[in-house]
Amino acid sequence: MARISSPESTTRRDALTGVSDELNGAVRLLRCAATGRMVKQGVSMTHVHVMWRLEESGELTMSHLADSLDVSLSNATGLIDRMEERGLVERTRDTDDRRVVLVRLTPAGTEVLDEIQIMKRDLMTAVLERLDDRQLDRLHSALIDFRAAVRAEEIANPILFGTYHDHLRHEQPTEAAEGREITVR
Repeated sequence: MARISSPESTTRRDALTGVSDELNGAVRLLRCAATGRMVKQGVSMTHVHVMWRLEESGELTMSHLADSLDVSLSNATGLIDRMEERGLVERTRDTDDRRVVLVRLTPAGTEVLDEIQIMKRDLMTAVLERLDDRQLDRLHSALIDFRAAVRAEEIANPILFGTYHDHLRHEQPTEAAEGREITVR
């Protein structure tokens, strides 16, 4: 039996696809620009991913880090070896169980993450300066709604977000987002 969609559902689906395509395209362009700048500084996306995990967690065991990266322990060890050589992370032994190796960010690793944030902010500012005041207001309002929808989806469907995005649970809504209802489907 063929399913016939109403014009309203087709229009909504087209709108959802259009918004998704535009958002993905913009993110892809921004990611390429930021990645190019990081690579010039000798920092790979994998290094950044590890540093973000460590920044979020404080410290992780080597086995937990390998699991969260979905790589073998020997691959994670090689990665951490290279990051430790650059001074981005340090390894220590657990005081209770000397067999357990802990990995944490160094001040130099934190500094790299801070520089990445500055690069991202500078890039985003340059892009946003191309919008007039009306466009900025519309975008700001839409992003508040979008961020609230992301939180609602994370609560409704946590499997999609996984443990990597635990920090979203702790994020506080902005003043502008408070009071807006988001439907959880």
